[in-house]
Amino acid sequence: MSRIGKQTVIVPTGTEVKLTGTTLLVKGPKGTLTRDFAGPVAININANEITFTPNKLGDKKVNALWGTCASHVKNMVVGVNEGYTKKLILEGVGFKSEVVGKDLNLALGFSHPVKVQIPEGLTVTAEKNNITVTGIDKELVGSFTAQVRAMKKPEPYKGKGFRYSDEVIRRKQGKKAA
Repeated sequence: MSRIGKQTVIVPTGTEVKLTGTTLLVKGPKGTLTRDFAGPVAININANEITFTPNKLGDKKVNALWGTCASHVKNMVVGVNEGYTKKLILEGVGFKSEVVGKDLNLALGFSHPVKVQIPEGLTVTAEKNNITVTGIDKELVGSFTAQVRAMKKPEPYKGKGFRYSDEVIRRKQGKKAA
């Protein structure tokens, strides 16, 4: 049994949820999200509550998809009402970041500048080596920040590179003098 799948998702006022076949549409004050939920989990919408029921009880794969489906729907409802934000901090001498149009320009100590295209639906701001990524789709916000962070992961000796604002880097001791 899935503990997450058993929970009901409460739909706030001002949010519209429609299920057409296997496609769920969630419309709120910040935007609209759609997702296809073709699988062994049925989505039931009653007034301002969304519940989930698996087609086969007891199957491990179905139980896993039950919780996953519930989690995706909850993220969609929260996203169109509140949105999601992730912050990256760039540390290192000479490392710079700026947003130019639809591109994020980065100077990461390579022989060339790095340009990353910002996906549709995301708002990115860069000020004083703090990059803030905001959007209504949790998956898109997380994957874009992970893609940017992967370009220069923080190293353990000086801590140079991208790190999340709430991430703590375990530092190592350098070489010892004789």
